[in-house]
Amino acid sequence: MKVKGGDPIKVDQDRVLSHNLCTVLKVPHDPVALEEHFRDDDEGPVSNQGYMPYLNKFILEKVQDNFDKIEFNRMCWTLCVKKNLAKSLLLITDDDAFKVWVIFNFLSEDKYPLIIVPEEIEYLLKKLTEAMGGGWQQEEFENYKINFDDSKDGLSVWELIELIGNGQFSKGMDRQTVSMAINEVFNELILDVLKQGYMMKKGHRRKNWTERWFVLKPNIISYYVSEDLKDKKGDILLDENCCVESLPDKDGKKCLFLIKCFDKTFEISASDKKKKQEWIQAIHSTIHLLKLGSPPPHKEARQRRKGLRKKLLAEQEELERQMKELQVANENKQQELETVRKKLEEAASRAAEEEKKRLQTQVELQARFSTELEREKLIRQQMEEQVAQKSSELEQYLQRVRELEDMYLKLQEALEDERQARQDEETVRKLQARLLEEESSKRAELEKWHSEQQQAIRTTEAEKQELENQRAVKEQALQEAVEQLRQLELERKQALEQYEGVKKKLEMATNKTKSWKDKVAQHEGLIRLIEPGSKNPHLITNWGPAAFTQAELEEREKSWKGKKATE
Repeated sequence: MKVKGGDPIKVDQDRVLSHNLCTVLKVPHDPVALEEHFRDDDEGPVSNQGYMPYLNKFILEKVQDNFDKIEFNRMCWTLCVKKNLAKSLLLITDDDAFKVWVIFNFLSEDKYPLIIVPEEIEYLLKKLTEAMGGGWQQEEFENYKINFDDSKDGLSVWELIELIGNGQFSKGMDRQTVSMAINEVFNELILDVLKQGYMMKKGHRRKNWTERWFVLKPNIISYYVSEDLKDKKGDILLDENCCVESLPDKDGKKCLFLIKCFDKTFEISASDKKKKQEWIQAIHSTIHLLKLGSPPPHKEARQRRKGLRKKLLAEQEELERQMKELQVANENKQQELETVRKKLEEAASRAAEEEKKRLQTQVELQARFSTELEREKLIRQQMEEQVAQKSSELEQYLQRVRELEDMYLKLQEALEDERQARQDEETVRKLQARLLEEESSKRAELEKWHSEQQQAIRTTEAEKQELENQRAVKEQALQEAVEQLRQLELERKQALEQYEGVKKKLEMATNKTKSWKDKVAQHEGLIRLIEPGSKNPHLITNWGPAAFTQAELEEREKSWKGKKATE
């Protein structure tokens, strides 16, 4: 097989690297695909894109989430550490440098080349300082940021390892303390260790108490023989159904608490009350995060910090865009102002020439304006005299209009009085008509009773006694009807008196209307008087005067005749 570029060593290295990557990432290795990717034919190399296309297509695209990320990181570290890291200048071990390298990959920005920004550097150094038990020197870090290279947005992984390894922010600390701090931060950020430490655990079979090294992670508690994590004794699987409870001291054991899971219960004894409370709180918080489906606190905090940086970056870009727009607008304004200045200079020169012409024409026009002014004064005096005369005539006309308006209002009042009188007259007329109708009805009823009485008298003598009794009853009813008739006569007289009063009011209103009509006629006929309609003559019946028309009277006569015919 011919190799690309005639370099068999390079192909062998790619083959070994591919095999190791497939082993670590748990991907099936396909050596034939590698040979095919780099083979040559009669016209030259088949692939001219190098190793990366093969890596992406045949290895990285097949990766599942079931490989050991620490081993993968260690392999990548082995490939690049010799070429990039100067170990002689570091105060930390190779293993600590590797852990810093992994932490860098976790905290770095999601863009190539990878860098860690100053905010994440500050976060990492604070965590290391807290783990070493020291106090954070904010002022020293601010000075470091001031001397930071402005041309760079952050540090590369090798620069970060050098910063931590040279002891600049861990002065006074020995190597072992720094190493323990790096290991603690590595466990928290990379291995998701939320808490760890020695505690006593009660066995499920022999019920004896044994000291174990417990490691709390987001969904599991593992316990080992010692803190070197070499001999693992078991796991406590956590889910949202688990719970942790405090227990009272018993059987000589103190600081007890209980972890309840789906199928098992674990009794644990902490070294003191403080450790007990810390473990209970840590386990409770872990179960609560499982219920909410939230990531571990350090990952959630990292996401928030990245989100905040993206927001600030977007705001900064928006501000820069606005500054550029303002700068362009300012330049445009400067150009406009320069153009306006030139125009003003030209206008000033033209204005000076115009001023000279104006001064020349001013003297000529002054004499003409004086003559025109005298003539205008004379015309204005004449117009003022005419206006005074017109004002006097207008005042007289307005006075006359006001008098006519007053007369019109009084005439309306008189007409209203007349209309009210006519309404009263109509009401009395209707009342008289009703009384006459009732009177005629009573008279018809009396005539009926009288005819019945005469008929009863002409009956046989045998029925005389019975008829006499009936006559007595009818006589009594007749007396009551006569009394009612007398009452109706009295009411009719009262209605007649009311009618006479209304008639007098109507005559007074008519006279008043006529007098106003005469007054209005004297003022040039400006208002036409609204006169009442003609009055029909009143008819006089045998019961007194009434307001019947001829047609109404004929209708009533027909009604009476019809009633008599039915009787």
